[in-house]
Amino acid sequence: MTTDGRLGLLDRGLYALFAHHADDDRHATTRERYRAAHPAVGFGTYLARVYGLAWVAFLAGGALAGTLALSLPAGTVEGIASVVGQSLPVVNRLSLPALPRPVVAALAATVVGLACRTTAFALGSQYLAWAASARRADIAATLPGAVRYLRVLASGTHDRRAMLSAVAEQDAYGETAVAMRRALNRGTLTGSLDAGLERVASETPSRDLLAPFLLKFREHANQSAEALEGYLEMEGRLLSHEQSRRHERATGYLELLAELFVVLLVVPALIVLIVTVMGVLAPELSRPVATPLGPVSVRAGIVYGSAAFVVAAGLLAAFVVATLRPHNTTAPEYERPTGVLATLRTAPTNPASALACLLPLGGGFAVGCWLLGYRPVNVLLLSYAAVGLPVGAVAVGRARRDDAKDRELQDFVHAVAGHVALGRPFPEAVRRVADDVRLGALAADVDALAFTLSLGDSPTDEAADRRAAALDQFVDGVGTPMARQTIGLVVGALDAGSDAEDVFETLQTEVGKLYHRRKALRSALLVYVAVGWTTALLVAGITVTVNVYVLAEFAQLSTVAGSQATAFDPSVVDPERARYRFYVVTQATMLACGWFAGTASRGVYEALLHSSGLVLVGYVVYAGVGLL
Repeated sequence: MTTDGRLGLLDRGLYALFAHHADDDRHATTRERYRAAHPAVGFGTYLARVYGLAWVAFLAGGALAGTLALSLPAGTVEGIASVVGQSLPVVNRLSLPALPRPVVAALAATVVGLACRTTAFALGSQYLAWAASARRADIAATLPGAVRYLRVLASGTHDRRAMLSAVAEQDAYGETAVAMRRALNRGTLTGSLDAGLERVASETPSRDLLAPFLLKFREHANQSAEALEGYLEMEGRLLSHEQSRRHERATGYLELLAELFVVLLVVPALIVLIVTVMGVLAPELSRPVATPLGPVSVRAGIVYGSAAFVVAAGLLAAFVVATLRPHNTTAPEYERPTGVLATLRTAPTNPASALACLLPLGGGFAVGCWLLGYRPVNVLLLSYAAVGLPVGAVAVGRARRDDAKDRELQDFVHAVAGHVALGRPFPEAVRRVADDVRLGALAADVDALAFTLSLGDSPTDEAADRRAAALDQFVDGVGTPMARQTIGLVVGALDAGSDAEDVFETLQTEVGKLYHRRKALRSALLVYVAVGWTTALLVAGITVTVNVYVLAEFAQLSTVAGSQATAFDPSVVDPERARYRFYVVTQATMLACGWFAGTASRGVYEALLHSSGLVLVGYVVYAGVGLL
């Protein structure tokens, strides 16, 4: 879809070809998932895109399979056909003549093409399920805070549309705010807010939380103001308890994931060890196998396949950790400012800017390593570490400053609440706190807030707009997710006429709850950081020990056996080649463990730091003992 909302040329063509399939009964499940996921394009357009992708996958997969079948050696094709014929029931009892190569290629192209087409359809539908699941998780994380906000708003206004609008304007409430906006838009189109709430409740993926809340909110709001306030207070407590239980379940899943992660990363290293040792007793492992990339021995395929498996397992584990982490506890998504000078200026404090500045330097470092004679694997690893270490260091420094600000934010809110409880206006309360309370990392932002609020003596300024603008500027200056989640509550609640003392009492509870929850989760996740590093160092220790003690002995044994004309083949054990293969598997494990540990700690940028550090440790250890 183009930026002005019209379909592009490709979408129009796909829509004309495939949009008639939108009414087919076989897409009923996809249609339900579409309503829950609520993507930016219409259902007909989305389904037309899936059909187009499916046909592209059919043609590409079929062409690749057919070309591969025609290019493989005759013996390989016959071997595959023999295995297939022996494994299929009924077919293995029939004496069928060998099929010509073109027929085999056509059959392979058709089967693989159909499989790719079916997979594309399944992924198109599954993507909607994933999007709906992500929306459901976001709603579960943000609904408790939104309900507490609504309770504060209810103390100053009973206008349902105004209350929902205040929540919808807060980006901190994520998909809950999106659902509120949709309900308001539906209500405007139909002329009935009740109808809008009912429609959103029927389409939301959060059928167990948001749907019943919207319906009960409508019911109690139609009864009385007291009934609505009582319901919101009770629902806020229930949702907070449910959120705590959900965090405990997520922690339990992470424990299971950590145990599985250790197994998945240690087993490939042990398999490589066993295959290397067994190479002396089983020379068939060194027999080359014809592939489109050239002849590759069985042992080499197992070794490099294990390395690829470890990398994939690390990426998957990092993704699962990021998914299981409770919402609003991850590191913020840093955005790089526009302009070269702004990027350079913010590089010491913004990981996104640091990454943009260091990537070209990393390319130059890779060229230098290549000219110095490093192997391609080491060129990639060392240049990765050269970029990842400083970027990760910037991210850690920024995270520590943000943690310090969040810690001081509690004291700031508590102090302001005390002055507001004494009857002082909000600007005066902020000024007194800025003068009397030491707020450490937050002091400069509070001073700026007090100064901005003091500029509002002009009679042409609106007090509410001035206050909202000052608080927005304060939140941008603090720049932490917790500040965005909490301080915005003040503006909407005070504008709605809510009691200031009640507002700041709720704000104290919200800030304290979020901060202590984040600290507890941070402490729990440090265990998984230790798991990642311990696993990496364990695998590195095993492989280095095997290289130093075992491979040398086997090389000597095979040499002696060769001189005595025994069954051992002296050429089977090549210590230098085996050391390099062990090194590749070890560095794959370093990357995987670093991604897991860093993502568990603070997110993507710290994953760069941990993986780069472990890669550098692996290189130093292997080079230090003379294995490179």
